[in-house]
Amino acid sequence: NQRYKLISMKEGEIYTSYSNLNRVARITFAHPAANSFTTAMLNRLADSIQRAADNPEVKVVVLQSEGEGAFCGGASFKELLEVKNLEDGKEYFSGFARVINAMRKCDKFIIGRVQGKAVGGGVGLIAACDYCFATESADVKLSELSIGIGPFVIAPAVKRKIGVAALAELTIDAENWKNAYWAKEKGLFQRVFENIRDMDEAVDMLVNKLCKYNPEAMAEMKKILWESTGNWDTLLYENAAISGKLVLSDFTREILQNFKK
Repeated sequence: NQRYKLISMKEGEIYTSYSNLNRVARITFAHPAANSFTTAMLNRLADSIQRAADNPEVKVVVLQSEGEGAFCGGASFKELLEVKNLEDGKEYFSGFARVINAMRKCDKFIIGRVQGKAVGGGVGLIAACDYCFATESADVKLSELSIGIGPFVIAPAVKRKIGVAALAELTIDAENWKNAYWAKEKGLFQRVFENIRDMDEAVDMLVNKLCKYNPEAMAEMKKILWESTGNWDTLLYENAAISGKLVLSDFTREILQNFKK
């Protein structure tokens, strides 16, 4: 396996490892604050996905986070507090747009491996996977309304995967977690396991099978799965501007300051 560390763990890191004679690219993100995302991490994650897409040896991509705790804490509250103007706000949330669009355009199947809880942007990443495994610990929540913003950038990906009604349920009931079996019933997860070991065995089994399939057929199938999403190149960035504006509101600044304390 090759491992490329792109940024220090203090600020978060993204690394890619290759296995099965370089046919499988495992892209891992990590941050000490519940695997939440900084701007640098988001940009490097989008770049890593693009590199996997451009690598002719890679047949399938696995997206995962580090550790046995949370899968993803969503946006970095530290960075949200550092947003000073509309441009900064749009730029931060555009990071999630870049990642989701990179996942959408990647012509290889992206398999999600979710070992723990996911909130906000983490739910968006799960929704942008083509197939997703999870453990029973993988509760999900869209908490954005509770801090005065909304899941605008990730909403199209979540709606595409679980529908308007389930998106509304997650968004409006912003302070409560939905368990992994709720997420599976809605289509966010395809399989749920009691523990990480069993999940990893299933991930490896599927990935090994996909490596034997015709890559051209899989690429054509991915186009069908992502039909009618071409407008996301514009839509997600427009939605990022909405989030960037709201994060500057007095309501949200006060809540974020309270979290900081």
